[in-house]
Amino acid sequence: MEYNFSEIEKKWQDWWTANEIYKVSNDSSKPKYYVLDMFPYPSGAGLHVGHPLGYIASDIYARYKRLKGFNVLHPMGYDAFGLPAEQYAIEHGIHPAVSTAQNIQNFRKQMDKIAFSFDWSREVNTSDPSYYKWTQWIFLQLFKSFYNRQTKKAESIDVLVASFEKDGNEYHPFPNQNFQFRPTVNGQPSTGNTFTAEQWNNFSEKQQQDILMEYRLAYCGYGEVNWCEALGTVLANDEVVNGVSERGGYPVVKKKLRQWYLRITEYADRLLEGLETVDFSEAMKEMQTNWIGKSYGAEIDFKISDSDKKLRVFTTRPDTIFGVDFMVVAPEHELVEEITTPEQKQEVEEYITWVKSRSERERMAEKTISGAFTGAYAINPFDNREVPVYISEYVLAGYGTGAIMAVPCGDERDFRFAKHFDIEITNIIGEAFNGKEANPTKDAELENSNFLTGMLMRDAIKIVVEEIEDLGYGKAKVNYKMRDAAFSRQRYWGEPFPIVWKDGIAYPLDESELPLELPPMEDIKPGKDGEGPLSNNLNWIEVPASSIIDLTPNPSPKERGAKSSMPGYITSTPEQWKILSVYAKENRRNKTEAENKLWQELRNRNLNGCKFRRQHPVAGYIPDFVCLEKKLIVEIDGEYHNKEEQRKFDEVRTEWLKEYEYKLIRFTNDEVIDHLPQVLQKISESLIAGDDTGVAVAPSPLERAGGEVALRESSTMPGYAGSSWYFLRYMDPHNNETFCSKKASDYWNQVDVYVGGTEHAVGHLLYSRMWTKFLFDLGLISFDEPYKKLLNQGMIQGSSRFVYRVALWYEGKDGQEKPNFPQIVVSKGQYGNYKAKKEEFDSIIRTVVAKISSSAKIEAYSIYESHVDVNIVDGIELDIEKFKQWRNGEYANAIFILEDGSIYSESSTSKYICGVETEKMSKSKFNTVDPSDLVDKYGADTFRMYEMFLGPVEQSKPWDTKGIEGVHRFLRKFWRLFYKEVATAPSPLERAGGEVIVTNDKATDAELKILHKAIKKIEEDTERFSYNTAVSAFMVCTNELADLKCHKKEILQPLVIMLSSYAPFIAEELYHTLGNEGSVLDAVYPTFDAKYLVESSKEYPISVNGKLRTTINISLDASQKEVEEIVLQNDVIQKWLDGKEPKKIIFIKNRMVNIVI
Repeated sequence: MEYNFSEIEKKWQDWWTANEIYKVSNDSSKPKYYVLDMFPYPSGAGLHVGHPLGYIASDIYARYKRLKGFNVLHPMGYDAFGLPAEQYAIEHGIHPAVSTAQNIQNFRKQMDKIAFSFDWSREVNTSDPSYYKWTQWIFLQLFKSFYNRQTKKAESIDVLVASFEKDGNEYHPFPNQNFQFRPTVNGQPSTGNTFTAEQWNNFSEKQQQDILMEYRLAYCGYGEVNWCEALGTVLANDEVVNGVSERGGYPVVKKKLRQWYLRITEYADRLLEGLETVDFSEAMKEMQTNWIGKSYGAEIDFKISDSDKKLRVFTTRPDTIFGVDFMVVAPEHELVEEITTPEQKQEVEEYITWVKSRSERERMAEKTISGAFTGAYAINPFDNREVPVYISEYVLAGYGTGAIMAVPCGDERDFRFAKHFDIEITNIIGEAFNGKEANPTKDAELENSNFLTGMLMRDAIKIVVEEIEDLGYGKAKVNYKMRDAAFSRQRYWGEPFPIVWKDGIAYPLDESELPLELPPMEDIKPGKDGEGPLSNNLNWIEVPASSIIDLTPNPSPKERGAKSSMPGYITSTPEQWKILSVYAKENRRNKTEAENKLWQELRNRNLNGCKFRRQHPVAGYIPDFVCLEKKLIVEIDGEYHNKEEQRKFDEVRTEWLKEYEYKLIRFTNDEVIDHLPQVLQKISESLIAGDDTGVAVAPSPLERAGGEVALRESSTMPGYAGSSWYFLRYMDPHNNETFCSKKASDYWNQVDVYVGGTEHAVGHLLYSRMWTKFLFDLGLISFDEPYKKLLNQGMIQGSSRFVYRVALWYEGKDGQEKPNFPQIVVSKGQYGNYKAKKEEFDSIIRTVVAKISSSAKIEAYSIYESHVDVNIVDGIELDIEKFKQWRNGEYANAIFILEDGSIYSESSTSKYICGVETEKMSKSKFNTVDPSDLVDKYGADTFRMYEMFLGPVEQSKPWDTKGIEGVHRFLRKFWRLFYKEVATAPSPLERAGGEVIVTNDKATDAELKILHKAIKKIEEDTERFSYNTAVSAFMVCTNELADLKCHKKEILQPLVIMLSSYAPFIAEELYHTLGNEGSVLDAVYPTFDAKYLVESSKEYPISVNGKLRTTINISLDASQKEVEEIVLQNDVIQKWLDGKEPKKIIFIKNRMVNIVI
C-alpha cells in the first residue's frame, strides 16, 4: 500500500476540527503547561518557509507535553496592527482592514495545512476592537499611574496628588532630573525643580496636569522623528535609507513632534534583576543588559566662559577629569544655539542641517569624523582650564545629558576627533598612552592630574566623585542607556488613543467608552504638520468639550457655573467617581429584561446616529442610559418607583440633573417590553428637540459642541502595544469584563516556553516584561515575568535580489532643491562603475538628466540598494516590464541604465542585472518561499520533519530543499512497517483493511532494545529541543526494525505515539490502523526501560597485524580462551592467516582483538 499523504492529511484535519481535539479548558486536574509562539504580522501574502521553523518547534514540544500528561495551552493569533500591515495595504492599493482580513484568512489556511495543534477557539487579533479595548484599558492604567520610587512599584496617580497636596514634591522629585520647572505662583518663582504643597494647591489645572505628565507612566512629550516634507509624513527608521525615503527617494530630516512615551526607564533595575530569574540564553541576557546600559559615574557642570550658562556632562570616568581637552555636544542640545558665537553660526547651522538627515543608527555606526566648533569654551571646574566646545553627530541627545567631556588619551573616538581637528592632547596616563591610539585602561597610574597624581585610576574614581559632590561641581549618578519607549505613530492602522485634548490638557476617556474604535477611512494620507491621518476625519477627531472627564474635583454646579463649557462626566471627587464606577459596572452585568431590550436599539448609534452609554455615572448618579452629546437621560422604572418616597427622590434627582442641563425622560418596564416602537419614537423626538445649545441638527462636530470643541488624539499606538500583553488574553480570550480574570492567570501563570526570533530582544521582549511588571504592581496578575524560558529559533535565510536606485537632486529654475523625477535605476555593473569609475558614471547620469531637463543642474546624488521581489527576477536578470508594474506602478516611469550603460527600451539587447545576497528571509526583503508549495508536493509531515532536520533550531541556516526527498523516503519506509507494499492498488483509504501486516507477536530482545534505545534518545532530544538529532534517531530506529522485518504492535505503537509530535498526520492514521480509538494526542508517552539497554554482547573489531579485517559479535561474558576460539574459526580471519599459526593474540576486554602472525 502506498503512503498517500494528501488523502491522509485531509481526512485527519477534518476529523481534528470536527472533534475539537485541540480545544483546551482552564479547569483541569492536570498540571498546566503553556507553550507560546511569537504571533505573526499578517502583513504579506502569507507565511514563508522561515515562519514555520519556530511554530513547528513549539508544536512538537506542545504535543510532547500533552502526551506526558500536561494540560497544554498552545494558542495562536495575529499581531495585526502596525506599520508592516499598513505598508502592505498601501503597496497593494487596498484598505489595511481588508488586506489584514485577507491575509489572516490565508495565514490560517497555511497553518492548518501544517498540522499545528493550536486551540483556535482562543485566537486573538490585535486589530479587533474586542481585543484592543483592553490594550486601550491598560494604556489608561499606565496614564493614571506613576512609579513610586519609595515603594519601587507603580501606583495610582491619586497617591502622588495626595502627596503633592500635603508635602509638595519633597518625597517625589521629578523622574527626569534635567526637567526645567520654574513656574511662577502668586508672582513668586519657585526655586529649582521643587514646589511646596501651597504652591501645588495654587497651581492652575494646566500647571498641575503639566507636572503630573512628568510622572505618568504613559506620558506625552516632544521627540525627534524622521520627517519627510515631500511625503508630508513621519517615517519609521526602516523606511529611511541613506537619508532619503525608501519610497520615492525623498529627503528625510529630524523634526520634533509631540509623541507619547512609556516610562520604561523606571523599570530599568527591575528588568535587569528579572533576568536572573528566567531561562534565557546568555546572549539574549547580554543583549538586554547592554540595551538597558546601566552605568555608574558622575554628572559634572562645566561653566561656559563669558556666560551664565553651564554645560552638564555625564561620565563613567570622572578619574580622567584632568585629561579633558574639549567638550562635545549633541547637535540637538538645547544650549547649542545659545552658546554658538556669531562667527561660527553658519558652520554650526549647516552641520546641524546635515545631521538631521542621518538616522541614529547611521550616526553611531559612522567611522568618519565630523563636527563643528561652536566658538564657545567651557571651564574645567577643577583646574579652570578653558577647553573648546564642539558639536558632533557621535554624541546623542538622548543618552546621558547629551554632552560629553572628551579625554582623547583614554577614548578612541575622542582621540580621532582631536587628531582631525588638531586639538592638543593631554597625557594623564604616562607610558600607557603611546600617542598613536587611545588607551581606555583603568589600571594606569595618573599623571598631570593635580591631587590625583600617583593614584591608580580605578582607585581615583571614588575620590573624585566625593570631591565633585563636596565642592558642588556635580553629583554621583547612575545612568541608563535605555530611553523611554516611543509609544505613538502618526499612522492610521493602530489602536486609537483613548485621549481627548483641550486647552493643552490630555483627558482620558471614561473606561465605559472603550473600545474607542478606529473610524473607517478610505483615504489614510497623513494629516497636516505631522499629525496622523485621523486628524483628517473631523467627524471623529472633534468631540464636544462636554464629553471630557473632569480631572479636577468640582463640588457643585453652582460653584462650577451652570453654563460651563466643560461640565464633564464627573461632578464629584475622584474617590466618589471610583465608587460610582464600581456600582455602574455591576449594574451593567445585571441588566433587566427591559434594559437589555432597549439597549439593543440604542447601542452603536442606532437611534438618530446618537451615542448612548449604559449605566454611566453622571453628576453623582448612575442613570440607565445617557446621551452625553444631547444631554438626554433615559430611565426605566420598576414598580418600586410608584411609591411616594421613591417618587420624591426621583423628583429631587431630576432637578439636580437639570442644574447640569440634562433632560430626563422615564418609562416603565412594561412600556419598554410591550410598546418599544412608541418608546423609541419618544426618545427620538427628545433627541431632535435637542437642548439649549441647539445641537440636535447641527451639521458638524464643532457646531454640535456649541462652539466648544475638544480634539481626540490623532496618533495611534505602535505595533508593539497589542503584543505586549497578548499572552495574557489567550488565557481568557472571551472575557468581556476584564483583560484576563485573576483565576485564569493564576492557573496558566507564566508562559513555560516562549519561541521566537532574537530580533525582538530589545523591543517586544522588554516591553512585554515591563507591561507584566506593571500589571503585577497593580495586583492584576500574580507574577512579574511573562516568560520562564525563551527559545530563539535561528533564521531561515533566503536569497535576495537588489536594484540600485539613484537619489538625485538638482536645482531647477525656481532655485529650490528638489528630488529629480522620474526615478533612475542602474544595473549592477553600472553600480560597480559608480564606485570604481566615478567620472565615467557621472557622465552617464548627466546625459540622462539632460534628456529630462536641459536647464537642470545636478547638485548631488547617491545610490542605494533596494530589495526587489525575487518572483520578477529570472535568476539575476530583472524583468523590467514586470518591475514597472510592481508596487502599484511605482517604477512605471523609471529610467533604467543597463549593464552596458545604455538606457532601456523595448529593443534593448543589454540586460539589467540585479545584486544578490543571502540574508534573512522576510516579506520586507521580497525573498520569501511559500511553504504551501512544498506541503502540496511532499506533505505536511515531511515538511515539518525536514525543517527540523535542517539543523539545530537555534541556528540560522540557508533554505535548501536538497534533503527533503530523504525525509520523505523515511516516512514511506516507516509506513511500510505497517502495510504491505504493493505495486498497484486502489486508494489507501479503500484498501487499508486487507494489507495491514502488523502482528501481535511478542517482541524479541533485539527489537525491544531498538525500541527503548529510541525512546531514550528521542525523549532526551525532544526535552532539550534537539529536534534534528531526534529525527535522525527515528530514521535509525526505522532502518533497524526494517532490517529485522519487525511488524509487531508492541514495538510499533510506542513509536507511533512518539512520532505523533513530529509527524501528526501519518501518526494519527497509523494509530488508528493499530486498532486504537480517540486521538493519538491523548495517548500516553512511552516509558524508557533501562533493562533493555544492558548489553549482553559486543561487536569486537578484529585486526591482523594491527590492520582491521572484520568485526565479530561476541558475548561480553566470554573468557579470553572462548574469544580466541571464536575469532580463529571466523572465515575472514582464516583467509588472512593463510594456514599460519598466530604468534600472539592480544585481547582487550570490551575493546578489541589483534592477531600477530
